[in-house]
Amino acid sequence: MTLWQEYLQPKTVTEAILALTNARGPALILAGGTDLILDLDQGRHPPIHTIVDITSVREMLPIEIRGSELFIGASVSHTHIVDSKLVAGHAQALIEACGLIGGPQVRNIATLGGNVAHALPAADGTIALMALNAQVEVASQNGNRRMPIREMFLGPGKSALVQNELLVGFYLPLKDKNQDSAFKRIMRPQGVALPIINMAVWLMREADRIADIHIAVGPGGPKPWRALESETSLRGKILNDESLKAALEILLRDVKFRTSQQRASAEYRRELARPLFIDTVKAAWEQAQL
Repeated sequence: MTLWQEYLQPKTVTEAILALTNARGPALILAGGTDLILDLDQGRHPPIHTIVDITSVREMLPIEIRGSELFIGASVSHTHIVDSKLVAGHAQALIEACGLIGGPQVRNIATLGGNVAHALPAADGTIALMALNAQVEVASQNGNRRMPIREMFLGPGKSALVQNELLVGFYLPLKDKNQDSAFKRIMRPQGVALPIINMAVWLMREADRIADIHIAVGPGGPKPWRALESETSLRGKILNDESLKAALEILLRDVKFRTSQQRASAEYRRELARPLFIDTVKAAWEQAQL
């Protein structure tokens, strides 16, 4: 069975946008294709005419320092992120998240941009980027724009990208002294490579106090979710059992866990959130003093 009629492989962002704009029928972007090809093959996606393969678009492949930020191209694979010393030096949570996605074959071809563009509320890479306060670069015929990653999501499987727009890459703040991050998740013991619940934490410490903190939880609602009120409760506090318990209770008050027949009930996720929250915050705290 033919899944498409035309296959294009642009080398630049400009060429990719022109290919999408001038396609003679419905067009889709192909990055890793680990979700898209299955959806097309199994009839879960409407038929398409043109595939625009962006894996060779040069602006979407670097991992590099740009000024005071770390840039990661949207077409960079999870394996390359895990192996990157630059990412390890500035975004430990992203290293930990990308290292848990799928198996080795999936990580070799699946991309960070695809992970985000799929817009699922518990995607591992997305949750890490949320905690790291990433910004997204989007290209269109009208030029490039940047937005906070939280603005990328409209609902489950629905991103803010419109027709003929292209996700170019991600900008992350460089890590400073006494800052670090951590990512943890709990998955089914049978080995299904999907999280029951995951969490990422970025924090900055000053002596025995939390100066600043970001907490992202998946699935915490219909979109990737930040525990903003829990963050507020921890800022300026000494990290101890009392402050962690108070912040956890706020998180559990605000979070919107859902029941999934394939993964877990909302009630079970709430129970798992307790040890996961403590472990992830403490991991980020310990790494921030190294």
